[in-house]
Amino acid sequence: MLLIDADILGYRLGYASEKDPYASEEMVNKMVKSYVQDIMRKAKKKTTFTEAEFYLTGRTNFRNDIATTAPYKGNRSDKAKPIFLPSIRDYLINNYNALISVDQEADDAISIRATELGDDCAICSIDKDFDQVPGWHYNFVKDHYYYVTPEEGLFFFYRQILMGDRIDNIIGINGIGEKKSAKILEGMTEQEMYDKCVELHESEERVIENARLLWLRREEGQLWEPPHETTK
Repeated sequence: MLLIDADILGYRLGYASEKDPYASEEMVNKMVKSYVQDIMRKAKKKTTFTEAEFYLTGRTNFRNDIATTAPYKGNRSDKAKPIFLPSIRDYLINNYNALISVDQEADDAISIRATELGDDCAICSIDKDFDQVPGWHYNFVKDHYYYVTPEEGLFFFYRQILMGDRIDNIIGINGIGEKKSAKILEGMTEQEMYDKCVELHESEERVIENARLLWLRREEGQLWEPPHETTK
């Protein structure tokens, strides 16, 4: 089963359609259909999966209540959303039975489903955040099919805690990016990675906040917990 990140489709096609002064809802719907067909065609050449599920993010998100250091995605503006995004979402719902997440993001719903299916699915997205989730992945833009082991996923997750995420307004440590985070945490156990994150952030509360914002759920209602009892 291909688990398709339909949020990505909405924004990519929405922004692309705005470049055409003659764009219409009908034209954009045809664009969506063609794009989905192209993804499925390419995926069939790389993977063994011929069926797909589509996921969209709903209006509510538990992360909004967790973010205290900075508003979650507070650096974004509704004005930046593509004009045709609502109609694209409607088309995906009506024609591909796209599922809408509740109190979480589409990424969480995809991660939960991927955990349920194991190697019988592939996460289909271009979002690097999914690299914390073990299993098969397919980047439909780069046409790249690859596998993430549990160890690789955990390593990437703790690197995220150090780096933060500018796109989602999650504050990391200044000066620590992809290369430096990997070098800092290389060869460590999970407990050691956690302790190093606390040391560098100089706050266990900040580490837990970042982790809970960044962690993609593996089961419904899950809230990330550190690998040991905190001293708070």
